[in-house]
Amino acid sequence: MACCVLQITGLIFGGVGMVGTLATTIMKKKRVSAHIDSNIVVFETIWEGLWMDCVSHLGIRLQCKFYDSVLALPQPLEAFRALMCIAKKKTIISFLMAIVGVKYTHRTKEDSRGISVFILAAGVAFLLTGILVLIPVSWTAGSIIHDFYDPKVPTPLKRELGAALYVGWVSAALLIAAGAMYCSF
Repeated sequence: MACCVLQITGLIFGGVGMVGTLATTIMKKKRVSAHIDSNIVVFETIWEGLWMDCVSHLGIRLQCKFYDSVLALPQPLEAFRALMCIAKKKTIISFLMAIVGVKYTHRTKEDSRGISVFILAAGVAFLLTGILVLIPVSWTAGSIIHDFYDPKVPTPLKRELGAALYVGWVSAALLIAAGAMYCSF
């Protein structure tokens, strides 16, 4: 019975982690403009994401623009895009493998080897996906923090951590937890 509860919990964690990975990939708020000066009247808020930049004017009007050229992007952004797309596909595959493993576990109690192969494969896939999500999210956060405290970076170009990074950290933690649960069988 405890085995079934742990499998269902791992499936829930993996499902929420999958949704978080998808949200992290498409969210526009990875880097958010920082308002550092004493000026409290802010007319524009700038959001930067993997796919587009957005500018909000007084919180009323939102203008978004996709990046012009894939070839003109900085190399870290290209790598982060690739890692997040791979993680997005891998998390869907991992979740489907976990569903098959849980269903197969409940159908056949006699064949424990078949059960462990599906569950172990889903666990390893969840662990790898969690690491794939964690790399670009943490690297982006590190570069934002480095640029924020760098005195050479002009104040209007300084950014703060956006909501997508927090969603990415939570989804990576849930995916790693789900992978650890499935690997423990």
